[in-house]
Amino acid sequence: AYYIRTHGGSWGSAVQAVFLFGAILLLIAMLFSEQLRARARVFFSKHFYNYQYDYREEWLRFIRTLADSAEPDTRIRSIRALAQILDSPGGILWTLDEWNVYRCTACWRLSAADTPTMTEDCSLIDFLQTTGWVIDLDEYRREPGHYRNLQPPAELLDLRTAWLVVPLLHSDRLLGFVVLEHSPSRTSINWEDHDLLKTAGQQVSSYLALLNASEALARARQFDAFNRLSAYVVHDLKNVVSQLSLVAANAERHRSNAAFIDDVIRTVRNSTEKMNGMLADLRQETGHPLAARGIVRIGDVVTQVVERRSAQQPEPEVRQLHPDLIVRGDGARFAAVLEHLVQNAQDATPEFGEVSLSVRKEKGHAVIEISDTGCGMDREFVRSRLFRPFDTTKGSAGMGIGVYEAREFVGALGGTVDVQTQLSEGTTFVISVPLATAMERGTDNPFNAGANL
Repeated sequence: AYYIRTHGGSWGSAVQAVFLFGAILLLIAMLFSEQLRARARVFFSKHFYNYQYDYREEWLRFIRTLADSAEPDTRIRSIRALAQILDSPGGILWTLDEWNVYRCTACWRLSAADTPTMTEDCSLIDFLQTTGWVIDLDEYRREPGHYRNLQPPAELLDLRTAWLVVPLLHSDRLLGFVVLEHSPSRTSINWEDHDLLKTAGQQVSSYLALLNASEALARARQFDAFNRLSAYVVHDLKNVVSQLSLVAANAERHRSNAAFIDDVIRTVRNSTEKMNGMLADLRQETGHPLAARGIVRIGDVVTQVVERRSAQQPEPEVRQLHPDLIVRGDGARFAAVLEHLVQNAQDATPEFGEVSLSVRKEKGHAVIEISDTGCGMDREFVRSRLFRPFDTTKGSAGMGIGVYEAREFVGALGGTVDVQTQLSEGTTFVISVPLATAMERGTDNPFNAGANL
């Protein structure tokens, strides 16, 4: 005020009086307002005092705790990482589930009995989401007016060891919150503790969001594996039903024909064996239905597939057959894959056209070619749709997984499936599968394809 009067010129005395009046009002306000005093303390602490934390050391310790492999549960590591900042001996974590309910999902050295569940319209959740504040429950019990319209659940307030509520905000949404237990060495926290806890909470929320995404992906993969197996089973059942339906349709007309009865017996036997094979796949606790087991004689499989598909026109013919090629694999699945490709070739080819198979040996691989003179496919269809599951051009008559299954099966055996096609000129599927080594041939007995087709 003295310097204002001295250097204020003709208005110096008036400005001095205004300044003194304002200073007295500020002093009175600070004497009677706890909130204003708190803001003043924070202002002076931020601008006139040294920081109480070495943030480099704090952050390195925080990251080490989050990445600690000694504790397999990421949620418990998250609680520990936040608790160690203030030497808290324990904590409880609430996270948002898929039904938008906040539930207790982890606890560390603190009993989680009778922990409440909360929805998004809960006062505590709304407060944390809106303000992002760290809530000091001791301060709330003393002076609830400091927290605007906050009403924590009674179960949380009854937990006498509960001290701080740290929000976990991720992308402007409250992913969860952590309740920390009273620290034996700290009785209160200041603005610096609040800021550090809020920043650490945001980092923890990123870890938990990644964990939730990983768990969702793992569940999706489990369902995907189940759905894929179901699709293969339904696809094979469709073929079995087609065979049995054909038998039923011709039974009345040819019931006295001995050759027809023999064919019916073979068809029923083959259908039964296929369904038993599918049931065996479903019973497997581990592994994939396309996994290699046993060894397969390519010549035997091709011969029997051609024999089975000879009932439909145009009849497939074998133009080249290397009789001694043996590969590892599931013989029944291998035959089903080849049969589906041959059937596709027959469906795409008029009765006067040609469908042929050839088998040769090339650079340690068995190469099977299935060719037709049908309608062919354009490059865009082959690139974007041919190997896509559940995409079919047959309407309700197809499921769209036959070619996809062929590529998956051959790929599981270490082989490849290539397509050579041109519109109006036909298509050739080229399947290349590694030959079984001498040791592999000695390990398993040769697969008798006829027993499982």
